[in-house]
Amino acid sequence: MKFADICNLLSLSSMRKTILLFALLVCVNLFAQQNNFNSTNSFNQIASLNDQETNLENLNTGDQNSQNVSSALNFNPNDKTVFETQKSNSPYEWKWVRDGIWTGVGLGASAYGLMLIKNKDDLPLAEREKFLNNESLQKEIDNLNFLDQWVAGKHNKSANAISDIPFALSFAAPFAFLFDDEINDHTGQYIGIYIESLATTAALYTITAGLVDRSRPYVYDNSGDTSNDRRFKNNGQRSFYSGHVAATATATFFAAKAYSDFNPDANGKVWVWTGAAVLPASVGILRMEAGQHFLTDVLLGYVLGAGTGILVPELHKKKMENIDIYPSSGTSFNGDSYNGMAFRYTF
Repeated sequence: MKFADICNLLSLSSMRKTILLFALLVCVNLFAQQNNFNSTNSFNQIASLNDQETNLENLNTGDQNSQNVSSALNFNPNDKTVFETQKSNSPYEWKWVRDGIWTGVGLGASAYGLMLIKNKDDLPLAEREKFLNNESLQKEIDNLNFLDQWVAGKHNKSANAISDIPFALSFAAPFAFLFDDEINDHTGQYIGIYIESLATTAALYTITAGLVDRSRPYVYDNSGDTSNDRRFKNNGQRSFYSGHVAATATATFFAAKAYSDFNPDANGKVWVWTGAAVLPASVGILRMEAGQHFLTDVLLGYVLGAGTGILVPELHKKKMENIDIYPSSGTSFNGDSYNGMAFRYTF
């Protein structure tokens, strides 16, 4: 197996392995939170019994100092546990049925998309001739839109390898924000929504890449630097759209969105959003230089990835209980009937 084939295989499986790793982390975190919940309840129950015994002694002896100690301990079994306090302070809500189905469908669709990519056909023999003749090749380049023409023929292998570095770093970006106290208090929920975002992006990308045929820019390289075997393999026919950029944008924009929601008054949020925008852009530039994608492929991947990273957390935000929007119909004072939407704000 050639080095290029190994790289392509790793590129196909990297997103799947990353999603499975995140799923494992969520299970571990939720297990730890549940243990914390149970241990906190047990501790509260023991403390309550001790408190009752202390109160009985206080009634018998009239020792005021013991009452002060009991008051200072203030163990109340009706107090909220750590788990409940965390849940009430989060800007998001997690529903196991809804989000479990959403994530499961996303992972299943991603697996189906990977099968489509694996079974993708090589460039047909009848179409290879136009890429081997310089005159017909130039016509193919001229038929590209003006945004993509300048990328045709690029094939920098170093840029291809370097692009995997910021791509991999982007997956770790959301974990860096676990050092934030507000986010750290809701680690399981936070990572769960992150995995849901990645699963959504993975499903959209893999199915699209498996169904849509578009030659990569390096297929237009007839200089001899790129072998014909590499140019015409099935991997060369999935330029549309950039999965690297989409996944990177999902990770970074998710991190910026979640940080902003957990810390609405934090200083320096502009730098967080700037970093979120720059990292996938750098991946896109490297992917074009490597001849993996055209500019339009990168732009679409950027928009879809960033949109998913922002919209998925937004859809999980808790609803405002004092605001209602509902359909309304009736008859006006002059006898005309109407249908519309009503907005109600309760003070």
